[in-house]
This record gives sequence, structure tokens and C-alpha cells, in this order.
Amino acid sequence: MAGIGCCFSPTLSSRSNLRTPWLVFESHRGQTRTWKPLRRRNLEIKAVVNYVSAEEAKELIAVDGFTVLDVRDVRQFDRAHIKSCHHIPLFIENKDNDLGTIIKRQAHNNFAGLFYGLAFTKLNPDFVQSVKSKFPPESKLLLVCQEGLRSTSAAQKLEEAGFKNVACVTSGLQSVKSGIFDTVGSTELKDAGKAGLVTIQGKISVVLGTVLIGAFLFITFFPDQAEQLLALAPGS
Repeated sequence: MAGIGCCFSPTLSSRSNLRTPWLVFESHRGQTRTWKPLRRRNLEIKAVVNYVSAEEAKELIAVDGFTVLDVRDVRQFDRAHIKSCHHIPLFIENKDNDLGTIIKRQAHNNFAGLFYGLAFTKLNPDFVQSVKSKFPPESKLLLVCQEGLRSTSAAQKLEEAGFKNVACVTSGLQSVKSGIFDTVGSTELKDAGKAGLVTIQGKISVVLGTVLIGAFLFITFFPDQAEQLLALAPGS
């Protein structure tokens, strides 16, 4: 019985056509086939900002070694901040003197500045560089602001700059209850964003409320004396 033999001896070679690599497969029978190899995809792993509650943030500091970076403006920072934190504001006071800025600043000061005590600010052009000068990219940073918006924006900028371990407090310091962090300043962390006529209005409301309640109780329990006092009032 005649044996069956196979004389199949493949050879592989490569050639380039307009910078496109191809594999050439040649068989012993003279047949030639070409395949275009699959392109290797470049995979990029992006960091994901971690949003945590105030209680979780405290654990990140105590257990995981995160450093607190406060990105609020200097006024809010001075009113109250977490003890031993670092301060690099995302926005700085805008002191430019071009006509457009002067008009905007005046309009701002007549409303937001007067009622809420907010400074007229602009984006800090040196924010990322200032952070880089203090912390290496592998640093674990917990970003905080008053409402959570500035810390989110700052986290995105730092992520783009190569920082991979960044966390933010959800809803900012306004959501932090008293006693969670050791603080420095004249007020609570949750109240550091309150200033201007809004705070005075609150105090006036408390005083007026106290006076009205007192008058109501006086009329209720001492009606005769209240009637005599009303009789002494002008025009009664």
C-alpha cells in the first residue's frame, strides 16, 4: 500500500506596501496568500475622580494617607478650613483694570458682593503648576471647596495633568456636619460661604422674630397691661 506523503513546506516573509505591513505565506505548490495583520490598539487607562461623603473623606485622610487641598478663594478659606490642609485657590480675585472688567466688577459688587460677600474672581492661571510644585503626580489628593463645583473642575484639570489619585467631597464643605474635621477659623465649615447682607438679614430676622413672639406672649398673658400700653400710643 502506497504511503501518502505531504510535501507542504510554508515560508513566511513580510513586505511593505505604502508603509502598510503585510504577511506573505508561500506554499510548496507555488500558491501565495497575503494577510494584513490586525493593528494593535493603544490602550490608555484614565483616572476616575472618586466622590466621597464627609465621613468617607475623613477615612481617606486617616487611613489612606490623602492630603487635603482646599481650592476655595482666600475669603472663604480664612473664615473656616480643615486643620493642616493646603490652600491653592482655583479662582483668584480679579484686579484687572480694563474697562470691561471694571464694569463687570462694579455690577458684581453691587449685587453678589454686597448681598453674599463674594469676591469678583477669575480663573487662577497658575493653579495646575502651583499644585505640581507642591505634589508629585502620584500624590493622593482630597480636593474640597464650598459647594463641590470648584473641586470638581480642579480635579478634572489635575487629572489631565497626570494626577491619578484624586477625590472630592460630594456637595462640598457646606454638607459637612460640625465635629467631623478639626477646623481653623471663626465659623463652621458649612457656613464659610455665607457673608454680606445675607448674614445680617438672618440676624435681623431672628431679632424681629424674638420681638414678635415676646409681644404675642405679653398680650396673651397680660391683656390688661397690653391694652393700657396701646392706649398710650400716639393716635390711639
